Amino acid sequence: MIDKKDHRKINKIMRLYHKQKEAPGMIFWHHNGWVIFNQLKTFIRAQLNKWKYQEVNTPIMLSESLWNVSGHLENFFDSIFFTNSENKKYCIKPMNCPAHIQIFNKHLKSYRDLPVRMAEFGICHRNESSGSLYGLLRLKSFTQDDAHIFCTENQIQQEISNCITMIMDAYKIFGFKKIHIKFSTRPDHRIGTDQIWDEAELSLKNALFDSKLDFEYQKGEGAFYGPKIEFILEDCLNRLWQCGTIQLDFYLPSRFGSYYIDGNNNHKIPIMIHRAILGSIERFIGILLEQYSGSLPVWLSPIQVMIININENHSQYVINLAKKLLKLNIRVQYNIKNEKINLKIRNYIIEKIPYILICGDKEINNNKVSVRYRNNNATHIMDINDFIKKIQYEIEFRVL
Repeated sequence: MIDKKDHRKINKIMRLYHKQKEAPGMIFWHHNGWVIFNQLKTFIRAQLNKWKYQEVNTPIMLSESLWNVSGHLENFFDSIFFTNSENKKYCIKPMNCPAHIQIFNKHLKSYRDLPVRMAEFGICHRNESSGSLYGLLRLKSFTQDDAHIFCTENQIQQEISNCITMIMDAYKIFGFKKIHIKFSTRPDHRIGTDQIWDEAELSLKNALFDSKLDFEYQKGEGAFYGPKIEFILEDCLNRLWQCGTIQLDFYLPSRFGSYYIDGNNNHKIPIMIHRAILGSIERFIGILLEQYSGSLPVWLSPIQVMIININENHSQYVINLAKKLLKLNIRVQYNIKNEKINLKIRNYIIEKIPYILICGDKEINNNKVSVRYRNNNATHIMDINDFIKKIQYEIEFRVL
């Protein structure tokens, strides 16, 4: 059972991506896989719009001096890729937070401008050991659906609660029912005073209590700059995957001289909340492939409909139907080759295509199609317009 769910084996059937020795721990996305990737980005973008985030994009390479100021150089040195240009040393970014602070600092902010919610699909690189690399689940290069919220102390509680709601609502869309939440407290190696850590930990804990969510403590597992909440998904085989995170940070903005003007015209340092929903998009795709054994929900499937003919007399009907579905932004392909119908059906079921439409004399004469579902041996005859309404509903409302 586990072997059939291995996303690496599913990938070979669905032709989503490949890896090769010239780029260890990095992904060559093929068209089908890139469709899934971009559908997830579209989904997250809808959440960003709903919760009033600004989407940004920052350089993949930044001066080493920036990472020295942030403290990442000291705490993540072994995980950072370095490069040189014109006698200057650069880091390939392992995360996005210092870059987002640079954008915040570029223009003067008033307390009326806060909170500033900044999001990025940031490409990050971490120098993982070759022995730890595993399919899509552990990579050297990955894309985070990363965000940082700059806010006042009075806004912390509400913003963290919003993040919790945003993350939990997203996971329900994907059908995850068992979500484990862990609260990670101050590590031994950290920056800042115990007083600030007390305040940060209390804020996160209160937000969890307000959300009425059960959670476990992870003593000493917080980030070096602040405590964090981790969201861990349990799949249908009872495996655990850490994806979302919320981290409360009282320190990085002060290290970079960030400030806003408060109501008394004084400089105040903003509080920074780090948050991710899916985490690594690549890793989340691997999790989804295993959760659904490759039979992804229709809205995520690279090919949503495959149309096939019974013989060459039905070819033009197939082509016209495919054009009609394409105009409605349904991802459709067709096969009018002279092949056995049962072989066609079998191949497309193996490839996890949700709907196979079969067109013959009976269907053409009645403006209908025979619909074969990937997880059901039965074939149902449907009016074409009824089928279109059905699949549009499943796509729009992200039906599982």
